[in-house]
Amino acid sequence: MSDAILIVSFGGPDGPDDVLPFLENVLRGRNVPRERLLEVAEHYHHFDGRSPINDQNRALIAALQELLDREGPRLPIYWGNRNWHPLLPDTFARMKEDGVTRALCFVTSAYSSYSGCRQYRENLAAANGTLGLETLKLRVFYNHPGFIEPMVEQTKAALAAAPGATLLFTAHSVPMSMAATSDYVKQLTEASRLVAEGAGCADYRLVYQSRSGPPTQPWLEPDICDAIATAASEGAQHVVVMPVGFISDHLEVLYDLDTEARQKAADLGIGFTRVPSVGTDPRFIAMIRELILERLDPGQPKRACGLYGPNHDVCPIDCCPAPPARRT
Repeated sequence: MSDAILIVSFGGPDGPDDVLPFLENVLRGRNVPRERLLEVAEHYHHFDGRSPINDQNRALIAALQELLDREGPRLPIYWGNRNWHPLLPDTFARMKEDGVTRALCFVTSAYSSYSGCRQYRENLAAANGTLGLETLKLRVFYNHPGFIEPMVEQTKAALAAAPGATLLFTAHSVPMSMAATSDYVKQLTEASRLVAEGAGCADYRLVYQSRSGPPTQPWLEPDICDAIATAASEGAQHVVVMPVGFISDHLEVLYDLDTEARQKAADLGIGFTRVPSVGTDPRFIAMIRELILERLDPGQPKRACGLYGPNHDVCPIDCCPAPPARRT
């Protein structure tokens, strides 16, 4: 059997001509107004039409490859995306040509939900098709020390530099119907608690960002900008924002937080600090290696912190089902 590592991510445009085709891929089959698509396209054009997620994935792959080459297991790493090149079907075809028979799949999403877990499993199955590769999706890692500890360190430093600041944890909003079919909010709440307690902060809030659905559809709230306004009305002089829902500083962090949320704070006359995501922190890269070793050897210890223990390796058949609006 020939094993390989497959990094599975969302994808993003590499230039201005890619932006609309990419967004049409993302939103296919969803009831999102055309004007919202064009609005999000403008976010990308603020960054010359290029998503930072691609270079961030390349950096993650390089760091992981260096660690695996040094400490093992010495396995090749492939990369495939849901929505843009390199697309998963193309990557699976290349793995098949290279003689790979089993892929250990690391999805760049720390939490359980339809869009963050089950849909990726569906994408993997569709891309694999009749090729016959065995795919093992690595477990979600929202409470793994290698994910939590870098966030604790960065959050603690940000709070130390802004005494008395209000701490806001932020994650991608999803429709309430999707949240109701998964442990997404439970896991985000636990990760936020772990980071806040590690950073010595008892007063914090979990808020959301980047909603894309029609106004008539209920999504997780409060929105980050509304939460900043609330904090200001309560007398906050500074907000520290930790993007607990993300592993890298991709466009929704750089635009929705560093641009829009920062401007909201400035308009209200309060300070704003955005904590970096884990990115390629060595502890996070080492965590990915741990997850690989766990699946290769069931006898390996599975680390997790907090209340809930390590998540399952194999998702139950009814895990994170599509919300009613997404079922066909």
